[in-house]
Amino acid sequence: MTETMQRIALARRPMGAPVDDDFLLENIPMPTPAEGEVLVKVHYMSLDPYMRGRMDDAKSYANPAPLGGTMEGGGVGQIVASNAADYAVGDYVFGMLGWASHACLKAKELQKLNPKLAPITTALGVLGMPGFTGWYGLIELGRPKAGETLVVAAATGPVGSMVGQVAKARGLRTVGIAGGAKKCALAVDKFGFDVCLDHTKYADGKAMRAAIAEHCPKGVDIYFENVAGKIFEGVLPLMNVGGRIPLCGLISWYNAGALGANAGGEKDNLPKLWRTILVNRLSVNGFIISDHWDRYGDFLRDVGPMLAKGQIAYQEDITEGLENAPRAFMGLLTGENFGKQIVKVN
Repeated sequence: MTETMQRIALARRPMGAPVDDDFLLENIPMPTPAEGEVLVKVHYMSLDPYMRGRMDDAKSYANPAPLGGTMEGGGVGQIVASNAADYAVGDYVFGMLGWASHACLKAKELQKLNPKLAPITTALGVLGMPGFTGWYGLIELGRPKAGETLVVAAATGPVGSMVGQVAKARGLRTVGIAGGAKKCALAVDKFGFDVCLDHTKYADGKAMRAAIAEHCPKGVDIYFENVAGKIFEGVLPLMNVGGRIPLCGLISWYNAGALGANAGGEKDNLPKLWRTILVNRLSVNGFIISDHWDRYGDFLRDVGPMLAKGQIAYQEDITEGLENAPRAFMGLLTGENFGKQIVKVN
């Protein structure tokens, strides 16, 4: 076994959108697993929008990544050295392996995978945290009912595509919003949305609202929020009385810093926002999926058979090489990915 491994560390905190100099690719000594630990060779790692928040030194639901520390993230790989009972060399596992070629963790922090049941990359997307996020937010907070209308932004990502497909299976009208004609075609043709709007065609919230209204003649019952910005401005006035807004993400504001807290606007819309929530008796629920892992088994029991029967589709965008992870991540934050963004490491 080689004596060194590679990792990508946080070199400095971004000022706005991340750039190459915010990351450092370096060689470090290969760790040796202590009692109860295993060494994992990382095959694939996940890139997710929440990682942008970890790069800022700001109060949030999780501690920021330390300067000089390995960028965090989920990954799948194969055990190459074990000092833990019930974990053998050759076993495939999922865990928070980080942006690295190898990871040494306590075995109890890992989840074994069976590559015969599904490709191991599905543990990073459709059957992993993003898919679970979409399912939980829709089922528990969206409370979908047949005949209702759902709108979801970032409709071709791993969260939005899960939301749309589960909603469609439960008899809802599904309206997706995505960036570009190619993504909109994917939303309709592969993920089964009734219609998908290209948000790049609309300059502001007012234009966005007119387009959404055309395709939601009965109003909107559920808006699954992944993006914020002009899409949220467009949807909010169309929400029906008793509507539900599962609040999952705010990716259009993340590069402003502090997970969107530093985002500004030309005018204060807060009074109008609160009035709309009040008058329409809306339920707005922010959620962090790590608070709800007790429901992960329910998710797998519901979605696993649907995936096996071909009733749930998924799309992966795989970048080759650990060294290319920063550029892929920067692209993810501006919508350049086409499906679940994954990096093939080894």
